[in-house]
Amino acid sequence: MTGSALCRDCAAAVRGDAPRCPKCDSRRLFRHPELHALPIGHIDCDSFYATVEKRDRPELASLPVIVGGDDHRGVVAACCYVARMSGVRSAMTIREALDRCPDATIIRPNIAKYKEVGHQARAIMEAFTPLVEPISIDEAYLDLTGVEDRLNISPAQALAEIVHRFERDLRITASIGLSHNKLLAKIASDLDKPRGFSVLGRADGAAFLAPKRVTILWGVGPALERRLFADGITRVGDLQDKDEHWLVKRYGAMGRVLFNFSRGEDSRRVQPESVSKSVSSEETFDWDVTTLTALSQELRPLAEKVARRLEREGLLGRSVVLKLKTRDFQQLTRSRRVEPTRSAEAILAAGVALLEREADGRAFRLIGIGCTDLTHPDSAPDPELDLFGA
Repeated sequence: MTGSALCRDCAAAVRGDAPRCPKCDSRRLFRHPELHALPIGHIDCDSFYATVEKRDRPELASLPVIVGGDDHRGVVAACCYVARMSGVRSAMTIREALDRCPDATIIRPNIAKYKEVGHQARAIMEAFTPLVEPISIDEAYLDLTGVEDRLNISPAQALAEIVHRFERDLRITASIGLSHNKLLAKIASDLDKPRGFSVLGRADGAAFLAPKRVTILWGVGPALERRLFADGITRVGDLQDKDEHWLVKRYGAMGRVLFNFSRGEDSRRVQPESVSKSVSSEETFDWDVTTLTALSQELRPLAEKVARRLEREGLLGRSVVLKLKTRDFQQLTRSRRVEPTRSAEAILAAGVALLEREADGRAFRLIGIGCTDLTHPDSAPDPELDLFGA
């Protein structure tokens, strides 16, 4: 591809230093030395739930909108950028959100509608490449290797055209991250929102990451962050200063991941979704629950719901995961390996065993249970052999 710039409005490749796109006269041109040579994209829809609701209710277009529960125990599932300007954030309680943005319109989530739009968005992406890996209802990785041969456009142009079709056909917006691997593409998509387009090239990764907090890296959650901080590692550059042997000795297999990620290296491939990655169900309580007995009772119908879905999809679960959220919104997840199952009783038994370790008098506002490491019955390995191979 000879173009040195990209028009973010019409996806044209623009040669030279022209200030406007010669095709559509847009000033929204993007330049980067590796722009047309990078194959991995990450598309993240902007404030997806809120954007869909504003699309369907044009009178709210310029107003603050919060999607979430409408009582004092509800939480913000999503909010538009107007509401964010007042300090509203996802997972905040509705009460706190309204304290910060009292004029906001609260809309109950319509998950079925959002899923339908998400499927429509995925169909647009899959028209350009079969290598689409959905991460959630509103974001996905794409491997656009070979799109030049098929469509005579670069991966960067393909991404811009996909998002253009989102806006034209679905009336939603999205931000794009482009790089040579998944780690950097995901990070790039967060750099310029909404309607953003950002690139992190092969030459950019290590230097860009060095001053950033370690939490920018995939896999560094609150628990690992605390361990890293305790070792004096707060910035990605601190990880870059450590050798791989030390990191593996200190953090196990995750140490090798940290060594590579801190340098902008990521060998994970874009994996199209073939079967469900997990099946789960959860419940937010009307009041905080503290006792093992009460929590176990809440777990039973959730386990039954998970079992029914596994049955419908013809799948077995090889790990049971328990999810808890405390009064102060700290989230806990615990898992246990099981023989491949779709039995509600087996799922419940594993969940209760995990719950017994956590039910120590703390107040919980949410409980959930699910199965991961899913497989079809005819491909489920012998569980004992699988344990040795894990």
